Amino acid sequence: MSTQPEQVLESNLIKQLDSLGHKPVTIKNEADLLANLKSQLEIHNKTTFSEKEFSKILNHLNKGNVFEKAGILRDKMTFERDNGDKAYIEFIDQEHWCKNQFQVTHQVAMEGSYKNRYDVTILINGLPLVQIELKRRGLELKEAFNQINRYQRHSFGSSHGLFQYLQIFVISNGVNTKYYANNRHQSFKQTFYWADNENNLISQLEEFTKDFLEPCHIAKMIVKYTVLNETEKVLMVLRPYQYYATEAIIDRVKNSTKNGYIWHTTGSGKTLTSFKTSQVLMKLPQVHKVVFVVDRKDLDYQTTKEFNAFSKGSIDGTDDTRALVKQFSDDTKLIVTTIQKLNTAISKQQYLAKMEQLQDKKIVFIFDECHRSQFGETHKKIKKFFNNHQMFGFTGTPIFVQNAVANESGKRTTKELFDDCLHKYVITDAIKDENVLKFSIEYIGRYKNKDGSKNEIDIEVEDIDTKELLESPQRLEKITDYIIANHNRKTHNREFTALFCVSSIDTLIKYYDLFYAKKEVGQHNLRIATIFSFTANEDDKDANGFIPDADLDIKEGTIINQHSRDKLDEYIGHYNKFYNTKFSTQNSQLYYNYYNDIAKKVKERQIDILLVVNMFLTGFDSKTLNTLFVDKNLKYHGLIQAFSRTNRILNDQKSQGNIVCFRNLKKLTDDAIALFSNKDAKDIILIEPYEDYVKKFDKAFSQLLAIAPTVKSVDSLPSENEELEFIKSFRELIRLKNVLTSFADFQFSDLAMDEQSFEDYKSKYLDLHDKVKNDHSKEKVSILEDVDFELELIHRDEINVAYILRLLAGLKASGGPEQEKKKKAIIDLLSGEAKLRSKKELIENFINSSLIKAESSEDVETEFESYWDLEKKKAFDEMCEEEGLIPEKLQEVIGNYLYTERTPIRDDVVALMKEKPKLRERKTVIERVVEKILNFVNTFIDGIEG
Repeated sequence: MSTQPEQVLESNLIKQLDSLGHKPVTIKNEADLLANLKSQLEIHNKTTFSEKEFSKILNHLNKGNVFEKAGILRDKMTFERDNGDKAYIEFIDQEHWCKNQFQVTHQVAMEGSYKNRYDVTILINGLPLVQIELKRRGLELKEAFNQINRYQRHSFGSSHGLFQYLQIFVISNGVNTKYYANNRHQSFKQTFYWADNENNLISQLEEFTKDFLEPCHIAKMIVKYTVLNETEKVLMVLRPYQYYATEAIIDRVKNSTKNGYIWHTTGSGKTLTSFKTSQVLMKLPQVHKVVFVVDRKDLDYQTTKEFNAFSKGSIDGTDDTRALVKQFSDDTKLIVTTIQKLNTAISKQQYLAKMEQLQDKKIVFIFDECHRSQFGETHKKIKKFFNNHQMFGFTGTPIFVQNAVANESGKRTTKELFDDCLHKYVITDAIKDENVLKFSIEYIGRYKNKDGSKNEIDIEVEDIDTKELLESPQRLEKITDYIIANHNRKTHNREFTALFCVSSIDTLIKYYDLFYAKKEVGQHNLRIATIFSFTANEDDKDANGFIPDADLDIKEGTIINQHSRDKLDEYIGHYNKFYNTKFSTQNSQLYYNYYNDIAKKVKERQIDILLVVNMFLTGFDSKTLNTLFVDKNLKYHGLIQAFSRTNRILNDQKSQGNIVCFRNLKKLTDDAIALFSNKDAKDIILIEPYEDYVKKFDKAFSQLLAIAPTVKSVDSLPSENEELEFIKSFRELIRLKNVLTSFADFQFSDLAMDEQSFEDYKSKYLDLHDKVKNDHSKEKVSILEDVDFELELIHRDEINVAYILRLLAGLKASGGPEQEKKKKAIIDLLSGEAKLRSKKELIENFINSSLIKAESSEDVETEFESYWDLEKKKAFDEMCEEEGLIPEKLQEVIGNYLYTERTPIRDDVVALMKEKPKLRERKTVIERVVEKILNFVNTFIDGIEG
């Protein structure tokens, strides 16, 4: 037998869980689940419940959604017993997590809109808290992930909704095993491997079970290391390196007075680690306060917001030093402040009387990005002022002897300041675990003399660093033109955004003026913005690895560069006009608000390219940013920090962080990679050359031909098994093409497959997608149901309804055979674009019935709008009629969905109905109505404008 059947995998897993201390129990259905829950809660609470009392408990447990139930799980329930006494029930012991009741069951059948059977369930005190879904060896883990998503839609919430108490999911095919929190909004990218303390992956199911699913450990992961994010209303679970770092700091505080630091690479989730560490430390009886210290006002705001997301109201951000001193004096256990305000609090005479009362109290300081330039002096002051302190630093790029820079305190390394490195998770670990992306680095700009003329830019880099050349108008214009020509390619037609970092404010001004002038004459329509400091020139004459901190405070008497300030105000004027805002550099608050608005708009993809000198190159976290254009000297930690703005995980389309260098940073890049990982790490951190991806594509194409030799042959694939092989094979092609198209050199003629063949096969791929997603007639779930078609990889922004209308106008203007040819081209295009397929039938009908009504090509758009409005109204009325919906309320629900992009909730859908469905039918009816609403929006509203 070539693969291990799921049943064998399941049987072995249950035996192992039994040996670890999970008691096997037979639970076939919900009735068994409820009976077991009653007996387990009685054992855990050392009592018995009457049926009436247990009914009250079930009513309490059946409240709310997954997030609210996570809160109920962690709270005690107070209720009135049959004899009138008050009693409380504990659902899980959070203090002594090993003292819970652990059971394992399998193949529980639950009936919602479909009947589902769940593979293996771990019950704690009778509640299902961990669900394990197994696939046979050789199948993709993503299929198990999609299967759990289907269970979430179909049956986890049915009847008493006890499966909504699941906290952690585990998916495995025996060889690969991953875990993740119960959060319906996350993608497969947010699933994690477990690992040991040295970051060696534990992926094989047996070993994973021994380490991760051991009763004490899994209970600890649930009660201690699962975080309820209050802002997003979702559960988050720590990754292994976050777990080990937190445990290491807690152990150090409990058992020593020594300091320490955590080296976790940029983009690996440092805020969550530091929050969980702070939260656990503040509960230790020996700790008086935990002080989380950041170095910039924007990070102070950002970190406070993020910490409060994890635990509402856990932090009061300190707006000024007086507020900070007050927090030191009152009962605030966790303080977030800036290094500047902390320095003032322990230095200025007016605060010393209050602060001196704390000198002997146990205070733990946690420093975010602990290599910040101002840290050395404050470090010494804290050590001198507080007698009973401990200090812990977090950094993505530590300071070693090689990259230390001398200041008044001399050359200070991170180890000198903080003592031992307590846990290390470097960029190679993060890439291997798929927690951050690799980098694609292209060096653009060969400088050479042509007939004695000045040096000019070509396409490769050599060692040239002449100021005259680097700042020459010809070079700056060529780079500007290069960015305009290649920005869409790099950002997948602006699905993502870019930073452009340059060497000085003077150079930035020249670049901005070039971009602006070219936009004014219609050479591009990129949304360009900029921000820079005007208190001093932000240049990098001798890049030393440090990127200076942004100075966002304009204090009275601050020396400013008036020319820089005037230019920035001019550019903010452009920004205000474009975005209808009212920012300026008039005072610190307006300037700071401008900074925050830019950060928000970059994250929301409303800015295409942000020009900076140093700002946003450290500390700024945006998953939607994928490209960094570089005309600036970078070195060591500054280089890694800047590059790392681009490599946050988002979705399948974002396959790497793109770095486009207009300077020769190759050796500096190699040196930085070697320093922060190891000398052989380049192959892990950088993606392969263009030619290697061409070879991979051609190999994948030959594998596709073995399954479907012609486009037509896809229609006659004999069964779903062959269809599945075709889907997987073509999906691999679109993944590879997604990477290839980001290279400036990409052209289809380099590939064994021509572009028309790709489009034809893509159309068949989409046909199969539609067939699977729209066929609800089968009682048995299709094996294709859980396949991820990754449609975002074939979505092209430039092919939208506005584009189709232009083609229709051309169709109207043509005649005879040419018209038929154009008509076929339009229909083929509609078939090949995922976002337009829902509109295909309607547009085709318009061509056949209504296009003739347009008197000329100029009238096509008006005629189309009339047709579309009529069809939209017809579809809306049909939906109301078929489902018995109140039209006014349906309009309101659609409007809310368009505004929030959140799927309508159950209560909103029920409120639409003239007659409320019976409880037994309600879930099925609600799902059907929601699907119709989303289909209506997808067909008639999405992509119509623009």
